[in-house]
Amino acid sequence: MDTLTASLVAVHIVISIALIGLVLLNSGKGGGLSDMLGGPGASGNIGQTLAERNLSRITAAVALLFSITTLLLFWFLD
Repeated sequence: MDTLTASLVAVHIVISIALIGLVLLNSGKGGGLSDMLGGPGASGNIGQTLAERNLSRITAAVALLFSITTLLLFWFLD
């Protein structure tokens, strides 16, 4: 395994851990970041809605990076 592949594996592992954490922070149907930090009744606050929207955007970007590194690893390790 050369240096490029080893560094790509390391980046892929870091992205994987970040993606797991971000998915766990996102709200499902009955909870998530707003309920954890704001408590009941605080989900109508505009700041938390913006925070959840930004968290969803970051999660989507990290998921895209995860897909890209997965494809790159497929091509380099094949």
